[in-house]
Amino acid sequence: MRRRQFITLIGGAAAWPFPARAQSALPIVGFVNAYSSRDYALPLSAFLKGLGEIGFVEGQSVAIEYRWAEDHNERLPALVSDLIRHQPAVIAATSTPAALAVKSATTTIPIVFETGADPVAIGLVPSLNRPEGNVTGVTQMSQEVGPKLLELLHEVIPTAAVVALLVNPDNPVLAQADREAMGGAARNLGLELQVLNASSERDFDDVFKKLTEMRAAALVIGSEGLFTSHSEQLAALALRTRLPAFYKGREFAAAGGLVSYGSEIADSYRIAGIYTGRILKGEKPADLPVQQAIKIQLIINFKTAKALGITIPLPVSGRADEVIE
Repeated sequence: MRRRQFITLIGGAAAWPFPARAQSALPIVGFVNAYSSRDYALPLSAFLKGLGEIGFVEGQSVAIEYRWAEDHNERLPALVSDLIRHQPAVIAATSTPAALAVKSATTTIPIVFETGADPVAIGLVPSLNRPEGNVTGVTQMSQEVGPKLLELLHEVIPTAAVVALLVNPDNPVLAQADREAMGGAARNLGLELQVLNASSERDFDDVFKKLTEMRAAALVIGSEGLFTSHSEQLAALALRTRLPAFYKGREFAAAGGLVSYGSEIADSYRIAGIYTGRILKGEKPADLPVQQAIKIQLIINFKTAKALGITIPLPVSGRADEVIE
């Protein structure tokens, strides 16, 4: 696999005494992700920053083997098998499909995951406080945030009757979790929820064509790495079709999405980097409780609201961490 295009030098350079692996005297970290290095440059930088906070710098005190599935989850088992042959000291599995693939491949190599799902519900760990075994990590808990997005939608567009939820069927664990969480919230709010699928960016144009045909009042985008890596494209399509759209992450609102609400992915990647460094220093995954990225931000694009003829209620705008005008 091609190595990444940049190296971030953060923190100290003191090496930890590990036995040599292959031709390198440095401990090896395996890094596997279901998406692409191009789209995940900033989260990767945050991961390296976390490693640096513990004293590990790539190329100086640690070597990193990268595996990117490039939006093809079916490639993950082979990528993980190849990665394990390099005998990494720890594997950072920084997406839900990657985490599930790594967990099924090894019970001995320490694993640090990053996921938007509930790690207990999807079987990564038996408990957040007591992860047990060789697995721990960090979660954005997007399924907890998802219903709040629908509540915000209901506050901003109280006349909405039909809303759409976008999920990725190629990531069935997250898709099912989103359908269940959002479905329950929709019923409580008296909304009809229509589920649409997109498994690659090539599907986005068809999705927005269907949204126009069904006359959906708004779109909520499910918690999925594919959508995160193409959040600007999705926001631009929503603005072009004059559809109020809600998702997590500042990039989405900055690109024209109406509302962003959720944890920052960079924050959870940084925590994953910290945990990876702590394991390199000898701590066991079972002794490291699963962390939750609790830095939640509400961002509203007032320029988009004006273009769509939407008046943001004062109780909503008053809770915003940032407004874009």
